[in-house]
Amino acid sequence: MSKPYAEVIGDPIGQSKSPLIHNFWLEKLDIEAEYRATHVTAERLEGYFAERRDDPDWRGCNVTIPHKGNVRVHLGGETEAADSVGAVNTVLPYGTLLAGHNSDIRGVACALGDVADKTAALIGNGGAALAALAMLKAGDAAEVRIVARDIGKSKTLLEDFGLDGHALALGKADIGLDRADIVINATPLGMDGASPMPSALLRALSRTGEDALVFDMVYAPLETALLKAAKAFDRKTVDGLVMLVEQAREAFFLFFQEELTEESEALLHRHDAELRELLTR
Repeated sequence: MSKPYAEVIGDPIGQSKSPLIHNFWLEKLDIEAEYRATHVTAERLEGYFAERRDDPDWRGCNVTIPHKGNVRVHLGGETEAADSVGAVNTVLPYGTLLAGHNSDIRGVACALGDVADKTAALIGNGGAALAALAMLKAGDAAEVRIVARDIGKSKTLLEDFGLDGHALALGKADIGLDRADIVINATPLGMDGASPMPSALLRALSRTGEDALVFDMVYAPLETALLKAAKAFDRKTVDGLVMLVEQAREAFFLFFQEELTEESEALLHRHDAELRELLTR
């Protein structure tokens, strides 16, 4: 007998931790379903969705690199969250209609908490930065300073999201972080195998507000150079696993809502520490 399933698609796909997270939750809730990782190239997207649209057991998919933007042409609609970010990381079937959603905004929100009237310094202006910008806009941040190489692109993003702020080069990090309440790294800088975070930017953390929160989207390594430096300056820190797990949690509840009960979310939260330990092995 077949059973319901969801999956993550991407190219490559072997690096994804989504199957580990979702199958952990399915096991804890004793749900007869599965979550897979499926390699799908850009050329195969149209055929992939055509096949899945007719599969009654398919509950949807998460979307990872490089498809978060190019899946949109294959969908019949988008949620407000996906539209605000301009990218899709979750696809859900509604009959024969496929709808795009973006749960990264929830991931950022869980990492940052209340951002109202605060000044945020955002490192990077690539795809990962979009969910942060959408969340800062929705949360009524007072000012957003984008610190990135392409100043022109940063200015365009501030305009597109309707945010008050400034676009600054990486070499101006000391200005970008000056008295900031929130610092967000939305780049691969500091990730295993990637370029290191510039030392000048690490030193600039000393200029943030005394109660500043520093959030790094990178989760490999878990304690990045940015977070180590922030702790050295007695700033609060949030690592990338928070966003990873919380964006997955929202998608999970969309995929398997038919099998869930009112107690499911509380039950899953009781296993948060165990999941975190599993993800850091």
